[in-house]
Amino acid sequence: MIKKRKQYSKNKGKKSREQKLSKKRGGKQSIYKTNRNKSASEWIRSVLNFFALRKETSFPLSEVQKAIRAKSSSELALTKQVVESLYQQKRLSKDKQGSYFMPRSANTFQAVFQYEAGQGFVIPKDGDNPILIADNRNMGARSGDRVEVETLSKRKGTTYGEVIAIIQHAKEDFVGVVTQVFKNTSLVSSNDKGLGSGEVIVLNDENLHLKKGDKVTLRITDWGENKSKSLPIGEITAVLGKQGENDTEMHAILAEFGLPYSYPQACEDAANAIPENISEEEIRQREDFRSVPTFTIDPEDAKDFDDALSLRHLANGNIEVGVHIADVTHYVTPGSLIDKEAYERATSVYLVDRTVPMLPERLCNDLCSLRPELDRLAFSVIFELSSIAEVVNARVIRTVINSDRRFTYEEAQRRIDKGEGDRAEEIVLLHYLAQMLRKRRFEKGGVRFESQELRFVLDDKGFPIDVTPEEHGTAHELIEEFMLLANKTVAELIGKKKTPSDTPKSFVYRIHADPDPEKLSSAKDFLQKSKIIKVNSSSRKEGKITTKEINRLFDQSQNTPFESVVSMLLLRAMARAEYSTQNIGHYGLAFPFYTHFTSPIRRYPDIMVHRLLTRYLFEKEESVKEEELEEKCMHCSERERVADNADRASVKYKQAEYLENQKNKVFDGYITGVTEWGLYVTLKHSGCEGLLPIRLLEDDYYRFDEDNYCLVGSRYRRKYVLGQPLRIRVADVDKIRRLIDFELVE
Repeated sequence: MIKKRKQYSKNKGKKSREQKLSKKRGGKQSIYKTNRNKSASEWIRSVLNFFALRKETSFPLSEVQKAIRAKSSSELALTKQVVESLYQQKRLSKDKQGSYFMPRSANTFQAVFQYEAGQGFVIPKDGDNPILIADNRNMGARSGDRVEVETLSKRKGTTYGEVIAIIQHAKEDFVGVVTQVFKNTSLVSSNDKGLGSGEVIVLNDENLHLKKGDKVTLRITDWGENKSKSLPIGEITAVLGKQGENDTEMHAILAEFGLPYSYPQACEDAANAIPENISEEEIRQREDFRSVPTFTIDPEDAKDFDDALSLRHLANGNIEVGVHIADVTHYVTPGSLIDKEAYERATSVYLVDRTVPMLPERLCNDLCSLRPELDRLAFSVIFELSSIAEVVNARVIRTVINSDRRFTYEEAQRRIDKGEGDRAEEIVLLHYLAQMLRKRRFEKGGVRFESQELRFVLDDKGFPIDVTPEEHGTAHELIEEFMLLANKTVAELIGKKKTPSDTPKSFVYRIHADPDPEKLSSAKDFLQKSKIIKVNSSSRKEGKITTKEINRLFDQSQNTPFESVVSMLLLRAMARAEYSTQNIGHYGLAFPFYTHFTSPIRRYPDIMVHRLLTRYLFEKEESVKEEELEEKCMHCSERERVADNADRASVKYKQAEYLENQKNKVFDGYITGVTEWGLYVTLKHSGCEGLLPIRLLEDDYYRFDEDNYCLVGSRYRRKYVLGQPLRIRVADVDKIRRLIDFELVE
């Protein structure tokens, strides 16, 4: 815990270096004291902010003066003058007791402040044209801050406004690097857009021993009354380590996205106290599958095995396939320390070099993990399948299993390809059934999503020595299809009406809305114009692309330079899947009912689903309140998005780190993005992506043709289009900002 910092005090006589620094950057000694040397305009903003946050609530003048910390006679007089002036301007009103309040106004509204290309603006609720906010009228708001805005005027079709209150800052916690250390203060620089200039003054803590180059997390304690003229003040919450070191940078990425990089000791202690043995009474309450051939198939470096498959032939000639999922809810009880922490995290986070688990290690890698030759509790969906993978019957039950073998995807793939090795017969049969399920799913309209993942080979210090696209074989498809089938079956069991008069109970669904028609139409138009691939004539007449056509486009582009381009264009048109109690189906899978049931070790929604199944199927309880579930669904969807962003940031960092030592080396690549500032190029071997800035295309003046996704030279009419192969050289790498610049090799 960080001790309270000493109040900053100036040196007598000669000004200290940090005072000079503060003044140089536009501030004064008063940046440490709220009111000293405040201008009248700042005083007005302070008063407006006070009332805007408390609309229609009356306050006597004395309370206003106290709230904005007016103390001296001149400050008290100025506050009175400002309040009276705002009253005369009808921006404030008076009640019968003579107290002041800010009335509701048609000219004020709340919105999210945005700042791009040197211009501040907000978008009104009605989605109308942006309202521009000048720098001297933004109260120091940063991108993402929720603000109260007053519209001022309209000139030449453009509406102008003023921020009169900052309701909530988008962020209070940031990651930065110590750039200067003085006696009492230090200067921290951050790349975070939410910090404006990116610089913060922090008061030194003698226990932290800050050094130049330290990467730190900090919390803003005072944004200042006029941010355009002074720097925010903050306090260091943690020293992550030396900038550039692997652990430091990975922890910095986690901190940047508000994610934890360690587990609370109290939760670890609670997990370690859970007994390992399974009681005979518990086993008697479950179906015993310990004698049924069972195995897991996972990545080589996996430790948390949360799903297993069992297989046996039935007397009637059908095949029984068991999808067994770790019974996490047996160990994690509602409202417990572990449960609360798991809910806050909502998901495990996967960075390039590490996993930050949702559950304590004792649970995710031991008690709940379906490790071989150990009795484990499971929540299972038992399928009876015909020889062509038609579901004859399905049961959702609680079981005890004992996995015979742990396979890696590579080991399972060899058995599929060659038909040799232990359990080869079972794996080959499961593969055959999975392919039948897969074929039928696509025939019914499922979209064949293709997104390239990268595989990093790291040395013992976490440095990438090679990067290659991840291979996705049919062994992955085997597991994928049976997990999809289990998730679909569970959702149907609860959500599907048995009779027309049935009212389904509240449940957690994984939903995927239809794609954005405009984006899909735009993708179709581009593919037609560019002649990258042929778009079906019937879909052109209908003005849309069917799921069958989307799959055809994916297939047609495979193993061509346009594969990632087509995938990118079509995936951008797709909505993002999320969790909700309101079932609208899953567009991408073509499932009317779908949920997440199969990964409770790493996803909290799966824990929610397991608990609901227990409540409805075994305890026969009434439906839970939908509102409570929906709030949890929204939380889990949001945390999933954050975890995905952190994952992408770690990939970008490792790509930059890998190419940092490859400067001036020539690579083959192809254009995967075109913008007004340059070309995004993906390297063929590694899949690393970087920017070829338009300023480095020196043979002509190029302009961006937005309609045709290309750059066109004004003089020689040379074009750079999506999918075009290029030879490039690594020109510059900034791994801290995760930026890679290429230059063209003619």
